[in-house]
Amino acid sequence: MRCKETLLAESRAYERALSAFIPESDRPLVHLTPMVGWMNDPNGFCHYNGEYHLFYQYYPYDTVWGPMHWGHAVSRDLVRWEYRPAALAPDTAADEGGCFSGSAVPLDDGRLMLVYTGVQKENAEHPERQAQCVAIGDGTDFVKSEKKPVMPAALLPAGYSARDFRDPKIWRGADGRFYCVAGNRHETRQGAAVLFESENGLDWRFIGELDASRGEVGRMWECPDFFALDGTHVLLVSPQEMEGDAALGFHPGNNTAAVIGDYDETTHAFTRRALQPVDEGFEFYAPQTTLTPDGRRVMIAWMEDWETQAGKARTHKWFGRMTLPRELFMKDGRLCQRPVREIETLRSDSVSVQGALIDGDAAFRGVQGRAIDLTATLHIGNAACRRFEMRFAEDERHYTLVRCDLERGAVTFDRSMSGSRRNIPHTRTVKADCADGRLTLRLILDGDSAELFVGSGEHTVSALIDTPLTAEGISFHADGAIHVDIEKHALKK
Repeated sequence: MRCKETLLAESRAYERALSAFIPESDRPLVHLTPMVGWMNDPNGFCHYNGEYHLFYQYYPYDTVWGPMHWGHAVSRDLVRWEYRPAALAPDTAADEGGCFSGSAVPLDDGRLMLVYTGVQKENAEHPERQAQCVAIGDGTDFVKSEKKPVMPAALLPAGYSARDFRDPKIWRGADGRFYCVAGNRHETRQGAAVLFESENGLDWRFIGELDASRGEVGRMWECPDFFALDGTHVLLVSPQEMEGDAALGFHPGNNTAAVIGDYDETTHAFTRRALQPVDEGFEFYAPQTTLTPDGRRVMIAWMEDWETQAGKARTHKWFGRMTLPRELFMKDGRLCQRPVREIETLRSDSVSVQGALIDGDAAFRGVQGRAIDLTATLHIGNAACRRFEMRFAEDERHYTLVRCDLERGAVTFDRSMSGSRRNIPHTRTVKADCADGRLTLRLILDGDSAELFVGSGEHTVSALIDTPLTAEGISFHADGAIHVDIEKHALKK
């Protein structure tokens, strides 16, 4: 029988050996993939000792979900990543069922503390349960706390679940204390975000509930995050088993939601003012944020979906990826997003088309590619056009379509002609917010990863497409005259 103490060493040896056979050309350019095997939720996203650290849910031995480890990568600029050895393996009684999602915070003594969910398997003494654990180290190697777990389900009041108690997000308050929000399922209020505090990061007490579904926003809230942004507070959650809500933009199933409101740091009371989707696309889940040294709030998410990933062919020695990191900001009470500005350092072979009059079909020399940052600005004030289309990843047989219904104020992302052979959702429609008679579409295309930012980033659509990488065409169509500005940049490391 294998000694549990060897599990981490074995996983490090395995990932080091297997990753040597994966060339860079087998990976997206700017979307982080696992070193080998399976990846899901981002974990421990932080800036530490001059680098951004991103850990992730990880099963190195297969391209399907398995006993959860923590993978690890670092970056100095959020767009170029380097792998580090796996950080955690399920090798103690407190986490033998898996080291589930969590977060990280630098300590005053210069070390980095990871807080994660340990899963305790069902046995004769107790059913399966989840609790929060701690490991502390130098950014590469971590030692698990002798106190296992540091935040047991016994801290929760009656009504909260000991089995659905996970994904702690930790931060330091202005008072120097440690605070942590975790996801839970309440027996009557369903999905909930619960708040704890600690003087030392090891001894915790329950403060209260920040917010809950109350039967409206899913049955379980996973992967919460909580932060101040532009004079307000934002609670990010990933609801499961949610009913669709066309008015707000939520689709059925797993979603990501931003709960926007006011937070009293003295009483710890949070008052909800607004609710919105974080991303309205197909592949986006479990986002986590960090604060950059220059004060930006940056978010990254798993670019997959639990309900559709199981049927996908495994064509690489890895599966799963992260979105491009995004800067968050508030505009008119709405959470908005834009690609991190560091992506501009990868631009090359730029093409600018200003004031092009499009009436019917159009294409422009040099506007093509599968690793691009493209912005199209539609001048709709006096345009005769009512429907505008952009096709990308196009060849004689395939394309992915962005269609703008200018009368209705809507943008539809349609991947039904991208080469998919699966009966899964292929279209999503979002509102088109126009400013000063213009509509802006920004597309980050990275092989089979596509991220669309509509308007000033009020709406985003994340999607994976099946189109062969040889399909590089981009074309436009307008059903009436319209002037369009196009900026296209190839992306190269």
